Amino acid sequence: MAETKRAAQTAQTESGATAGSTEAGSASVAERERFGSRLGFILISAGCAIGLGNVWRFPYIVGEYGGAAFVVLYLVFLVVLGLPVMVMEFAVGRASQRSSALAFDQLQPSGKWHWFSWWGYLGCLVLMMFYTTVGGWMLAFVVKMGTGQFTGLSSAEVGGVFSAMLANPTEMVGWMLAAILLGFLVCSMGLQKGVERITKVMMVCLLAIMLVLVVRAVTLPGGVEGLAFYLIPDFGKLFAGTTSAEQWATFGDAVFAAMGQAFFTLSLGISAMEIFGSYIGKERSLTGEAVRICGLDTAVAIVAGLIIFPACFAFAVEPDSGPGLVFITLPSVFSQMPLGQLWGSLFFVFMSFAAMSTIIGVFENLISWSIDKWGWSRKQAVVRTAVLVTVLSLPCALGFNVLSGVSVPGIGDIQSIEDFVVSNNLLPLGSLLYVVFCTTRGGWGWKNFLAEADEGVGMKFPAWARGWVKFGVPTLIAVIFVMGWIPLIGTWVGA
Repeated sequence: MAETKRAAQTAQTESGATAGSTEAGSASVAERERFGSRLGFILISAGCAIGLGNVWRFPYIVGEYGGAAFVVLYLVFLVVLGLPVMVMEFAVGRASQRSSALAFDQLQPSGKWHWFSWWGYLGCLVLMMFYTTVGGWMLAFVVKMGTGQFTGLSSAEVGGVFSAMLANPTEMVGWMLAAILLGFLVCSMGLQKGVERITKVMMVCLLAIMLVLVVRAVTLPGGVEGLAFYLIPDFGKLFAGTTSAEQWATFGDAVFAAMGQAFFTLSLGISAMEIFGSYIGKERSLTGEAVRICGLDTAVAIVAGLIIFPACFAFAVEPDSGPGLVFITLPSVFSQMPLGQLWGSLFFVFMSFAAMSTIIGVFENLISWSIDKWGWSRKQAVVRTAVLVTVLSLPCALGFNVLSGVSVPGIGDIQSIEDFVVSNNLLPLGSLLYVVFCTTRGGWGWKNFLAEADEGVGMKFPAWARGWVKFGVPTLIAVIFVMGWIPLIGTWVGA
C-alpha cells in the first residue's frame, strides 16, 4: 500500500515505535519473522478464514434460503462489506510490521488507540474458548467414522452417538486437548518451519480431498437434482410467503443472513488477519491479495455445497436441516454409500483441516501478540498461551455435561454464550473500529491507508469508494450488530 508517501509513513512508524518501546518492542522490525513465500501468505490467510463457517454454516444456510439465489446475495455482500475490512486489517499489519499489540501505537502514536490493542487479543482468546471444542468434535468424528462406528446407523442413531459424546466430560476434554496440542505444536516450530509449512500441506490436502468428494457426490444417482438446487438461481425462493408482508419478510431474512455470512466467514474485527499482513513484504498490493484470499475462502464454501447437496438429494435428506446436517445427517448419508466409511472419513478429515487451519492461525496471532507486547521468546509465548487457552477452553467442553446447567436466557449454553460474545459483539464492533481507524484523522487516516493498500504490483483499492467505506460499510456493520441483539432483547423483554 507510492514511495514519497511511504517515507512519511516510515517516519511516523519510527516515532510510534519510540512511544511504544516501553511496552515491549523487543525485536526490531528488521528481525521480524517473514513468510517464506507469497503462496504461504495466501494459503495461511485463507486457512485462517476458512473455518467451519464455510463448510458447516454456509451450506445449511444456503439450503434454508433456497439455494443459488442466496449464493448470489452472499457474493454481493462479500465484495461490498467483507473485502474492504480485510484490506484494512492487512494494511495495518503491513504498515506497522507488528501484531495488533503495538500496531495502533506505531501508526497513531498519540496513544488514543492504545486500548484497541487488547481487542484482538481478547477476541481471539474468546474465539478459541469454544472453537477448540468444536475442532475436537471434528477430530473425534474422523476416528468414529474411520473405525466404522456410524456404519449402518440412521440419523437418529448417529445423533445418539453425538449426544453421548457431548455428555461424556472425559471424551470432550480429551478431544479438546488434542486440538489444542496439535495447534500449539505446529506454532512452536516457528512461522516458516511450523505454521507456514504445515498449513500449506493441510490446505493442499484439504483442496484435494474436496475435489475427490465432489466427484463422488455429483456422480451419485439423484445427485444432479442437488446440483440444480444449488447452482441454478430461483429468486422466487427469496420471496416465499402467501402475502406481500410475508414475502418481504422472507427476503429481509435472506439479506441479513447473506450479509452476516459474508461478514463472519472472514473472521474480521479481532485482528485475526492483521497479523498475517505484518509478515509480508510490499511487492504486491493488498487489495489484489485480499481478493485472492476471499476468492479461495468462497470457493471452499461453494465446493462444500457441491459435496453436501448432491449427497442430500441422492438419499432424500432435507438440505435445510440446520447445524445437525454435518454431525448427525451426513454420517448416516455416507454410511449408505458404497465405500461410505472411506468417503465419510475423508469428509471429516477435510472438516478437521478446515478447523485446525483456523486454530493454528489464531494461535499464531496470540503468540505473536504476546511476543510483541511482553517481549517473550516464542517458546515462552507458546507455553504460557497454551496453558491459558487450555484453562479457558474447559468451561465450553464441560458445558454440555458437568456445567450443562449454566445458561443465559435467549442465548443458551456456555458455547452459545461465548459464540454470541464473539460473533455478535467483538467481530462487528472491532470491524467498525478498524474502519474508523483507517478512514478518519483521529486514527491512521484515509490517505495513509490508501497508500499502504496500493503499494506494490496488482489491483488497487478504489479511491472513489471512500464515501462507501466511510459511511456505507459502518452502516451495514451497525445493522448486523443491532439485528444480532434484537432476538435476545425480545426474549428478555418478553420474559
